[in-house]
Amino acid sequence: DFKDWNDLKQIKIESTEKFNQEGLMIKSKNSVYLSGRPRGLWFKWKKNPLFLDTILMYAQRGHGKRSSYYSDFTFGVFNVNEIVPIGKAYFGFTDEELKKLDNWVRRNTINRFGPVREVKKELVLEIAFDSINESKRHKSGLALRFPRIHRIRWDKPIKETDTLAEIFLNFNIK
Repeated sequence: DFKDWNDLKQIKIESTEKFNQEGLMIKSKNSVYLSGRPRGLWFKWKKNPLFLDTILMYAQRGHGKRSSYYSDFTFGVFNVNEIVPIGKAYFGFTDEELKKLDNWVRRNTINRFGPVREVKKELVLEIAFDSINESKRHKSGLALRFPRIHRIRWDKPIKETDTLAEIFLNFNIK
């Protein structure tokens, strides 16, 4: 129950922060669960995303209509003097940005591993994500949940990106 949007906003803040939930489900008390995605009965109000400035490391061609473009991007952060991967994103950019990224990858490839192109570590990607967890799979020891490219930072030098140490500190990861 809530009286107004301010009450609902407070419920959302408490549920996402206190219980580390993805968001808040809003529904009429008398609505029933229906399979699929019927509109108008239930609403998901997701928490605001978190952000990191990362460095583009690798690119791979996409699938389907994106198969001619490099549209799958692996990004990382500094761990002292080494850049370690922290995630991969496939979306969050416009078609125009995709063409610019593809062109940049083709001009800045420094190595190839089968379908993967390693690129010069010069381009900053601002990544939006929902949460961060420890991971034994990634060299960084971390995995981002639902990462997406929020902004391509053509203007930002890599020395101003987030570091692994800062991430562990800022996200209270032990």
